Amino acid sequence: MVYDLIVIGGGPAGYLGAERAGHAGLNTLLIEKRFIGGVCLNEGCIPSKSLLYSAKIYDNAKHGEKYGVFVNDISFNHEAVIERKNKVVKTLVSGIKSQLKKNKVTVVEGFGEILGRNQDGYEVKVGDQTYTAKRLLIATGSMPIIPPIPGVKEGLEQGYVLTNREILDIKSVPSSLVIVGGGVIGLEMASYFNSVGSKVTIIEMLDHIAGNTDREISEILMKNYMKKGIEFKLNSKVVEVKPGSVVYESNGETFSVEAEKVLMSIGRRAVTEGIGLENIGVELDRGRIKVDERGKTNVPEVYAAGDVNGVSMLAHTAYREAEVCVNNMLGKKDIMRYNAIPSIIYTNPEVAGVGETEETAKKKGIDYEVANLSMRYSGRYLAENEGGDGICKVLIDKKYRKVIGVHMIGNYSSEIIYGAGLMIETEMRVDDIKELVFPHPTVCEVIREGIFALD
Repeated sequence: MVYDLIVIGGGPAGYLGAERAGHAGLNTLLIEKRFIGGVCLNEGCIPSKSLLYSAKIYDNAKHGEKYGVFVNDISFNHEAVIERKNKVVKTLVSGIKSQLKKNKVTVVEGFGEILGRNQDGYEVKVGDQTYTAKRLLIATGSMPIIPPIPGVKEGLEQGYVLTNREILDIKSVPSSLVIVGGGVIGLEMASYFNSVGSKVTIIEMLDHIAGNTDREISEILMKNYMKKGIEFKLNSKVVEVKPGSVVYESNGETFSVEAEKVLMSIGRRAVTEGIGLENIGVELDRGRIKVDERGKTNVPEVYAAGDVNGVSMLAHTAYREAEVCVNNMLGKKDIMRYNAIPSIIYTNPEVAGVGETEETAKKKGIDYEVANLSMRYSGRYLAENEGGDGICKVLIDKKYRKVIGVHMIGNYSSEIIYGAGLMIETEMRVDDIKELVFPHPTVCEVIREGIFALD
């Protein structure tokens, strides 16, 4: 049998691409080496949010007196949290498998290796079987970067150094946790383990946390973390990991910090090795698959979506990239745009942003105007966040009066930001947004207040 499409990788890009292709009538085969749902569902997005929600409930109970609620004998059961996390993941994986079956996608478990191309199409080997398809969608995702720091390899083998995979299944809460890297994954895990009792230290090489997040918002987030007892070592480089401690350098001096467990969270890299890309001549750029705005590689009828192309390593980006790829396979004109991709840090408080930050706008030479409002302009935020110091920033292009960026810190931000992304995607002007009716009382009203503050 010759398939219309073989998808290699069952993460967000892979399974959604397979679903869309199957629904459109393409005879589709999906190959996944580990778990359907990929890193996001099994070892990332969903498991971490399950843990963070449990920690948020625990925090609310501990500090309920601020809202007139007094709770006695509060306790936290980490094992029960992990058990619930596994149940959530299992339910969602079952749902994805059901959708694949509904859309007549054939699923094969195992490692897929591209052998080459014959007169019928591309050949992919899984175990002892070889499958052929007219098209390929490569969605092999990414994996954690493991730096060549002395002691890290041994620590991984012995279990006191962890990646995102292991830390989400850790059996007990460590007394001390050192997180190497102050990006999204590191910050979310810092939030959880700090809430449930670990002494958390974050070591970051840069002079700020949260990567490309708006700088003012990342500073507010760090202050919130510091109030909760999390320690930060910025402008610092880890030079050795030992059982029970981490050695780092800062400003020419060497220091050591206690660590029962160490989380390596310095970034991720595309999975492109060993899958046979060289057998068909797929072009790479610094280890990632090069694609155009339609998701096409340099090889005919070979597409790539998700983390493997290294453009925007987010699950929701992967979904859209997969749709663009499948639409182009079907002859529908579609291109991928990255100007309105939301990014979120699901900590307590939440951080969300979309579009240009002040830093990127300045770098690009955009003449912009910004409204910077306290989230306390929202009645609901004030009612539900005692002592909250969140802000919302709205950026517009001065010349065209269009929204080009929205960034906020404060709970509910994750659920609000899509609306801001829609404003950017549709190039809404300030006057257009003024005519929209925002529900009251809601936190999202702060965006409306920001728009009116721009006059």
